[in-house]
Amino acid sequence: MIVETRSVEETREVGRRVGAAARPGLVFSLVGDLGAGKTQFAKGVALGLGLADPDVVTSPTFVLMNSYDANVPIRHYDLYRIDGRELASLGFYDFRDGSVILVEWGDRAAGLGDHVRVTFEIAGETARRLTFRAEGQASEAFLKSLNLRP
Repeated sequence: MIVETRSVEETREVGRRVGAAARPGLVFSLVGDLGAGKTQFAKGVALGLGLADPDVVTSPTFVLMNSYDANVPIRHYDLYRIDGRELASLGFYDFRDGSVILVEWGDRAAGLGDHVRVTFEIAGETARRLTFRAEGQASEAFLKSLNLRP
């Protein structure tokens, strides 16, 4: 599934719609260059999951993992500065079943299991192309349930 956005607000809105449909146990691997929209999408997911202020969502590049209390707990990882094999030491497998998990630079990790891969491409100054791909049966069912077309 490919979705094109024309602004930061539209990228956040796609994330909000994904978050509104997300359930505990879903993992999203966010892949793309710096500035491609991964964190803006994460802010939208958090909003969709009921986080009152999505602007508290920041890329956890230096802290490695942020937790947010929403209708469903959110665990937001960033693998930019670490080896993906370190996910276990950051509680990934402990939190997986009871949280919605967002992994920026998720392509650097093996062992994510069933997950939705979202690839972000810069398509213009503020335009982005988001490609959603299921990596497992639960993720496939989730993507089939979404209607992300405008």
